[in-house]
Amino acid sequence: MPMSPEFENRLYPVVAKIAAHYGTPFHIYDEAGIRQTGHTLARAFAGIDGFREYFAVKALPNPRILAIMREMGFGFDCSSIAELELSRRIGARGEEIMFTSNNTAPEEFLEASRDGGCILNLDDISLVPKVPEFPELISFRYNPGPRRTGNAIIGNPVEAKYGLAHDQVIQAYRRAIDRGAHRFGIHTMVVSNERNYRSMVQTVAMLFELIEEVSAAHGIRFEFMNMGGGLGIPYLPEDAPLDLDALAAEVTALFARFREKNGYSPRLYMESGRLMTGPHGALVVTAINRKEIYRTYIGVDACMSALMRPGMYGAYHHITVPAKRSLPPAAPVDVVGSLCENNDKFAIQRDLPAVADGDILVIHDTGAHGHAMGFNYNGRLRPKELLLRTDGSVELIRRAETLEDHFATLRFTADRVAF
Repeated sequence: MPMSPEFENRLYPVVAKIAAHYGTPFHIYDEAGIRQTGHTLARAFAGIDGFREYFAVKALPNPRILAIMREMGFGFDCSSIAELELSRRIGARGEEIMFTSNNTAPEEFLEASRDGGCILNLDDISLVPKVPEFPELISFRYNPGPRRTGNAIIGNPVEAKYGLAHDQVIQAYRRAIDRGAHRFGIHTMVVSNERNYRSMVQTVAMLFELIEEVSAAHGIRFEFMNMGGGLGIPYLPEDAPLDLDALAAEVTALFARFREKNGYSPRLYMESGRLMTGPHGALVVTAINRKEIYRTYIGVDACMSALMRPGMYGAYHHITVPAKRSLPPAAPVDVVGSLCENNDKFAIQRDLPAVADGDILVIHDTGAHGHAMGFNYNGRLRPKELLLRTDGSVELIRRAETLEDHFATLRFTADRVAF
């Protein structure tokens, strides 16, 4: 079910006033919903000692949102210098941060090691000698290749650029030990936006088998396994949600069996982004044009530079017209932006009530990989971000981009050299 009824009930009665004050377009996030999901996740896995969510910063890289995550005791999954910096700016240090990059440059390793360091999760065996200051705690990302199938978004593991091949794992830990590591974790991520919880259970079972294999080879214990992210949300109205309780029950049972067999169990980490914030965000836009040709097009004041998932993946995002929710649908329409690309469409042949210029439309489930995936093609500027607070107030947490921002990189010291 896109966008919870609770979020709708908090947003819709005031959305016109918010739009009048701040102007559209804007992404708005529901603090109450984010906190509820966080508490639900923590309660579900409370039976596993040391469970921790490392919020995937790439999903919603806003310091105000990250501060909420830290208040709930969560860490941060980072994959770039900017994401490391964002996490540290809100106070995260050391093992509160997991750095899982790929094709990592030397300067990124240097940044990861400063200011208390972080958990370094290496993506490639060739990176072991390239880490300038090798940490005592190391993790590797595992790619199971033909042993598993992925899904539509993340693809076939054999074709994925991420992680160590199966026959590299034992050697990778040997090389890490030789460089001084004596604390260990392991990580994988096989699917993305997956609502079949059994896929995640299979991932945990797979990691336990790998832990036993590596431990037998090197006589080491693992402090944690990171089962990755990929926990999906229902974008379409008819989609069933992920059965989080069933997932937690079966994973907890796997941990209990491992402990009984091996005399200990690692901590469980995960890096959910979409699950944590996806349903708790919306892109609010205004209809500015109605075009009647071979189809009817509703033009709005945002384009795919503010939400690229529909254009990039053909992803479905539910759309409502709050002031006309009680009206029946009219003829199907395409909801489009103004970008010079024909895939600049938020919806294709969607049944909506008759939309007129000035109507406010709410595009659901943009709380993850919405604003974060924005871009500036055609010089289009990314919109502001707002937070609907638990007390009902609304807070500006990122201003809209300006032309001055867009042209900032064209101001530089002249540098022309003949070679």
